[in-house]
Amino acid sequence: MARRQLLVTNALPYVNTDLHLGHLVEHVQTDTWVRFQRMRGNEVRSFCGDDTHGTATMIRARTEGRDPAALLEEVQHAHERDLADFGVRYDYYGSTHSPSNRRLVNEVWAALRAGGHVTQREITQLFDVKAGIFLADRFVKGRCPRCGAPDQYGDNCEVCGAVYGPEELVDPVSTITGTRPELRSATHYFVVLERFHDFLAEWTQAPGRMPTETANWLANGFLAEPLRDWDISRPAPYFGFEIPDAPGHYFYVWLDAPVGYMSATWDWCQADGGDFEHWWGNPDCEIHHFIGKDIAYFHTLFWPAMLRAWQRPLPTRVHVHGFLTVNGEKMSKRKGTFVDYLRYYFATKLSGAPSDMDLNLDEFVAKVNADLVGKVVNLASRTARFVEGQPLAARYPDDGGLFAAGANLGGEIAEAYETCDTGKVTRLVMALADRANEYVEARAPWTLRKRGDAQEELRDVCTVSLNLFHQIIVYLAPILPRLAADGRALFSATAEPSWGEASQPLGAREVGKFQSLMTR
Repeated sequence: MARRQLLVTNALPYVNTDLHLGHLVEHVQTDTWVRFQRMRGNEVRSFCGDDTHGTATMIRARTEGRDPAALLEEVQHAHERDLADFGVRYDYYGSTHSPSNRRLVNEVWAALRAGGHVTQREITQLFDVKAGIFLADRFVKGRCPRCGAPDQYGDNCEVCGAVYGPEELVDPVSTITGTRPELRSATHYFVVLERFHDFLAEWTQAPGRMPTETANWLANGFLAEPLRDWDISRPAPYFGFEIPDAPGHYFYVWLDAPVGYMSATWDWCQADGGDFEHWWGNPDCEIHHFIGKDIAYFHTLFWPAMLRAWQRPLPTRVHVHGFLTVNGEKMSKRKGTFVDYLRYYFATKLSGAPSDMDLNLDEFVAKVNADLVGKVVNLASRTARFVEGQPLAARYPDDGGLFAAGANLGGEIAEAYETCDTGKVTRLVMALADRANEYVEARAPWTLRKRGDAQEELRDVCTVSLNLFHQIIVYLAPILPRLAADGRALFSATAEPSWGEASQPLGAREVGKFQSLMTR
């Protein structure tokens, strides 16, 4: 199999508050996919960073009496710490408020200008008289102009997916002061997105470009009619990059945010000695974006149009996931917390489609106890102590074809990982764990331990059990890297596993002292 070159990104979390469990679904999905690709021997680099610009940052810094730069640094450190605590790692975690991002944003702006894709006109905009500012879309709420859903922000509806301007909201209210804003005129700059209609209609419908549900949503909605001009500017005061040829006007956050994927790559190349064009100027490099379905519009219409005008490589695939609810209620940032074993639970719920998922805490506890503790860890905890300090059998014993069956399943498990169907991965692997535990139960090593004439048989049974355990944790390593590392330490294996190790018996490795890997 040819070695692939993969550039992977995760949607940039905004700096307005801490990460929550809904964020972590996406970060874990991205991290799992990247770890799997590395196990397969592919050349992979993953990037993320903080989305920093907008009125929210300006208002928070003003309210707290702080310099925005200090606020951004503090939040970025918190985000990176939280992700690390959850086992998520990126090759580089950057910020959209960086010199490299400013330079690249100016480049794409110049390309849009040169291509004749920019226009300007006076528009009416909501203005908070009490605060003295024009209201950004996230600082006004009201009813969706398309479906009538209440409590929606001023840029897009989380219920029906509509995209609109704040002035179109029904019964708008400023979230800053709680007052009803008034309409005022201001000059704005727009990208004429309809110029890219034919290109986007073809690109979005290419097989494998994105989940079928997302492609159909675009085809039957936005692409079924002329595309609206995209408002890419905001008047001062605003925290962001000033438009170089339009003093007093700033780039809208959704123009500079996706460019942050590229600037993070640039900054990593500068720090690591890499070649930026190897990643963003190479037609052989696959570009994969992992995002939530609420921002699919920006990543499947705006972003590819920008890249097209810029003559940069287009995304190979946009991986879209649904929302997370907790006991049936959608996650909010106020409920952010970290819970052990969620990486596995998330994996059981993800299918590669943008379907919503619910974190039912009772189901979560039951699944972790039954699968990870009761099935996977159980294989090692029930047998390792019988051969502690001894080598496993040099010649792999007859296990009735269990290990070979698991090895043969590697291709199907890999395909499930490739399509982000980690729910299928966990089902396939737990089926292996079920059969392995049935073997141990039938051979009863605890009984063999008591028979002086059965010590060779005991070694064989433990060899089979521990090899099956190792095979399973290798398959689960992209989802549960810590369990894989701790479990492999039992056999003095310190390097990260390769995918091929799941099809190779351990040989006569010495078994160390079993340490508790997970508790109920």
